[in-house]
Amino acid sequence: MTSVLPRVRLVRDRPTWLVYFQLGTFASYLYGLSAALPLLRADQGTSATVAGLHGTAMALGTIAAGLALPLLTRRFGRHVTSWIGLAGMNAGVLLVLPSDALALTLLGYGVSGGFSSILLYTAMAALSDHHGPAGPAAISEANAVGVVVGMAVTFGLSVVAQSALGWRAAMLVTPVASVLLALAMARVRPEARQAADVAGGPAARPGWRFHVAGLVLFCCVAMEFTFNLWAADLFASRTGLSAAAAATGLTAFTAGLAAGRFAGTQLALRLPPAPLFTGALAVTFAGWLAFWLSTHPALSYAGLALCGLGASLHFPLAMTGLITGSGGRADLAAAASPIWAGAAMAAGPLALGALADGFGTRTAFLLVPVLIGLAVAGVLISSRRA
Repeated sequence: MTSVLPRVRLVRDRPTWLVYFQLGTFASYLYGLSAALPLLRADQGTSATVAGLHGTAMALGTIAAGLALPLLTRRFGRHVTSWIGLAGMNAGVLLVLPSDALALTLLGYGVSGGFSSILLYTAMAALSDHHGPAGPAAISEANAVGVVVGMAVTFGLSVVAQSALGWRAAMLVTPVASVLLALAMARVRPEARQAADVAGGPAARPGWRFHVAGLVLFCCVAMEFTFNLWAADLFASRTGLSAAAAATGLTAFTAGLAAGRFAGTQLALRLPPAPLFTGALAVTFAGWLAFWLSTHPALSYAGLALCGLGASLHFPLAMTGLITGSGGRADLAAAASPIWAGAAMAAGPLALGALADGFGTRTAFLLVPVLIGLAVAGVLISSRRA
């Protein structure tokens, strides 16, 4: 029988809202530049393979962020490091906007990917420390805010791209939002107990559970990027819809992400992480099975929405597991996370693409239940021995 946690309350104070707004600004960059990639490719006149190097640049930047985070956090503290991440993310965006030169846009995607990861994973550690037992709920809600902002930015970019302003004007929303946030909340700081933890007091040494949690995070990030990059292709081939029409399937997946993360906030306040995580992975498997077997658009949309609903809790709970496995050293988890996530961003979609070339997209999508199985095994092993 699944135990229920004692009643835990999520208090949304000013430091919490600061992190939420920072992650909303992060989402405006991430979803905006991702949606702009086909438009950038058209402006540059490059092949799909060359355009895909921008994703590789983001993945390499993410890994570099993990290597740099311990130094930045020790030198400047968590609060200043988060603003450094926000500033560098905007620098990367501004590198992309004025030019079609491939070298400059690759640099922009890499810089923005690295610094945005510094912002993201510092924010996850801050929320976990700030809210204690309510940390998983706060992380889930923060990611829900990011998904909603991302959906709005994606829609806005498509509208502005068809106007005289062009898609580059739409991307200015990220630096404008960052300036407004800095003017409104730059003086909001974490509590003193967070600063003490950042400074590096005595803490338990992370053991094997920490590395298992990293592998779980790898599986979850690889899974989400696989859906984002390849689900539309399978949708089109199975239902006979055009590629443009099939791309709307990702809206169903993203809507599931948003709904699941808001609902997950309440679930995380009531249920222990391990059963909640395995349940979310089971929901994702059910959605994948419906999507993989379907040849009808309506069932495929429903399957993708169910996949998004389950996947909505993967990242917040994987981050919670990594922080728990770090032995109380939230900044160690924040530094390791982008290394695992960056490797997954690079390896997951690449592996599925190679399988698709050899065996077809439908067969290649069997990679998803393999990742789900590995993640479930990691969660159960860690929770049993905890």
